[in-house]
Amino acid sequence: MSPVDHPWEPIPVSEVARLFAGLDAPWWIGGGHAIELAVGRAFREHGDVDVGVLRRDHLTVRRLLSGWDCWAADPAGSLRPWPVDETLPARVHDIWVREATGGPWRLQLMLDESDGDDWVYRRAPGIRRPLDTVVVRDAGPPRLAPEIQLLYKAKHRRPKDDADFAHLAPLLTGEQRSWLAAALTEELGDHPWLEKLPPR
Repeated sequence: MSPVDHPWEPIPVSEVARLFAGLDAPWWIGGGHAIELAVGRAFREHGDVDVGVLRRDHLTVRRLLSGWDCWAADPAGSLRPWPVDETLPARVHDIWVREATGGPWRLQLMLDESDGDDWVYRRAPGIRRPLDTVVVRDAGPPRLAPEIQLLYKAKHRRPKDDADFAHLAPLLTGEQRSWLAAALTEELGDHPWLEKLPPR
């Protein structure tokens, strides 16, 4: 069986928080779990759990996970082992993680780009913002800002992405709506979500 075909048994978000509590670098919950944290309740099933970090910190993260079996999506669509202390090439931004070889996948590590004190959207590097506005830190674990998470979901929309947008869009502030609309326009030119993002 190819590693890609091994089953997923994602660890709970609470366990992710405990695992990454000792990381001396920014990290955040991403994907559908970040959407639900922003909405304040669970509303759908999840096949995995995404954890975001900055590419500049990926070796620090790999050392934190030194006891785990980590595989890089390199090239995209396939997996190869990621040894401790290997600097990943810029084309790699997706890592699958499990406790042991042959076991189920437990979390997905996503590498985000940065430039100095700015976060940079890898699909359209002209879209950037200060790093201190990218992660929401409130009562729960750190999570990706909701408007950024929706931007990631917008390009290759699936029914679950439209559901995430429908639950979250009404809760966005006017500033968040404006940022998302501008980013969608810059990256994609036109998008069905734009008509649902009028200023509040």
